[in-house]
Amino acid sequence: MIKIMITCRNRLSITCKCLTAIQKFSKLPHQIFIYDNLTNYKIQEHFLYFSLLYEKGIISQYTVNTKESTFNSFSKAVASNMFLTQHSQDPKKDECDFLVCMDNDIIIVKEGWDEILKNAWTDIKKLGFNNIKIIGSYPGGIKNKILLKQKIAERDAVIGKLGGSGFWSFQPNFYEDVGLLDLKKLVGLNKKHDQLYWNLLDKSSKGKEYIMGLKDKLVVHCGGKIASSVCNILTRNNNNKNKLDLIKFEEIENKIDAMTFNEFYNTIINDNELLNNW
Repeated sequence: MIKIMITCRNRLSITCKCLTAIQKFSKLPHQIFIYDNLTNYKIQEHFLYFSLLYEKGIISQYTVNTKESTFNSFSKAVASNMFLTQHSQDPKKDECDFLVCMDNDIIIVKEGWDEILKNAWTDIKKLGFNNIKIIGSYPGGIKNKILLKQKIAERDAVIGKLGGSGFWSFQPNFYEDVGLLDLKKLVGLNKKHDQLYWNLLDKSSKGKEYIMGLKDKLVVHCGGKIASSVCNILTRNNNNKNKLDLIKFEEIENKIDAMTFNEFYNTIINDNELLNNW
């Protein structure tokens, strides 16, 4: 069994596609924890959608965060701390195969993606790669890459540093092994979750490579080109008094909503720019 944390803010249309892909392409039993952070567009639609998923047993938790509940810090970092702290309290936490954190603009595109990650974690444990704290999809923003001689989950793989947290898998003891983020360093910001974690990961791995990327297209990152980016828009327009209106993305929402999942999937899976970019 795996636990999946998904952070979202507005962009309900891409969230729907994200969750549909998880249901369509997953093989392992899973629990989904949604953190809806400071949403200010289609609020009632968000509540209705997630209530339906709750009734069907598709999601295990729906958390609505506000400026107050996130302490005016970067909401993704707060949600991450919440998720890891809650998992650390689970009496059966060690029975979980692995944890996943992903943004709502990440779309699973590989059937059995979760089994692939489970096999990858099994392989690196056998090989003694104790410094690897995260496994994701290649390239995934990984730097200082080293191509492994061994196959991981029957795939080529690289190890390195950095990497974007749009799609990370990690072990159930990540809370104790790597730690939580210091939210005081993120007050008033809409970014830097990854940068702060890179420091913690470097320390935890004692300066060695800490992230692995599998050379298989497990996911497609649809932020920016397809669904725009809340974090980038807010960061670039930090002093704009109307900045919250800029992240409603009404035209984009309508366009994605009008597409069936299969239409959307075929669009992204045939876009070489998207496939090669992340």
